[in-house]
Amino acid sequence: MLLLCLDTATPQVSVAIGADGAVLGEIRLGRGRRHAEHLAPAIEYLCRELDVRLPQLSGIAVGLGPGLFTGLRVGVTTAKTMAQALRLPVVGVASLDLVAYPLRHTNRLLAAMLDARRGEVFHSRYRPVPGGVQRVTDYEVGAPADLVADLVAAGEEVLLAGDGALRYRDELAELDRSEQAGPSFAFPSASALVELATAHMEREHFSSAWDVQPLYLRRSDAEIEWERREAS
Repeated sequence: MLLLCLDTATPQVSVAIGADGAVLGEIRLGRGRRHAEHLAPAIEYLCRELDVRLPQLSGIAVGLGPGLFTGLRVGVTTAKTMAQALRLPVVGVASLDLVAYPLRHTNRLLAAMLDARRGEVFHSRYRPVPGGVQRVTDYEVGAPADLVADLVAAGEEVLLAGDGALRYRDELAELDRSEQAGPSFAFPSASALVELATAHMEREHFSSAWDVQPLYLRRSDAEIEWERREAS
């Protein structure tokens, strides 16, 4: 089972190809808002180096967000277009899950946080379970201070992951029983997507290209700015 996996919900473009749950190759590019320029060449390069032809693929997996509007749209649209052209199923996985999954061997509460700009973070919390992690809160967007208040009230040891945790390190410093996972765990992992998507494919938990939708937790900056101008 060959899967093409990609995530563009953050400033990083991440692409991987996996076979039966094992990662054959992965590319990570983190040069800001150039997702449309980087994604197609990254897919082409990876396929060429691994000697994989697109008709050999069994499915396509994509990070659904939440994330930055423009980058997220590039990844989801690319996955849907390729799946439709190749007549392949699509597996969509939340990008916050792809931040948390590589840390599944911890014994602490996991808080995955992605920078949402405008002084906010996309976040969710997870507990390690055999073979993975279990999400214990909804996917949310809000001020880091609100998340800190919730974590303080919970009173548990917590491992913080994602670029949101790095950006708002000072605000999170008041959490006495917390630790930063660090820059290696700042962005959603396409390697994690290989493993999770393979399990979904084996259970036939996939969608058609038409049914895949990004996970937007708020309106785009352009929509908000247009509404502000209309109001003024």
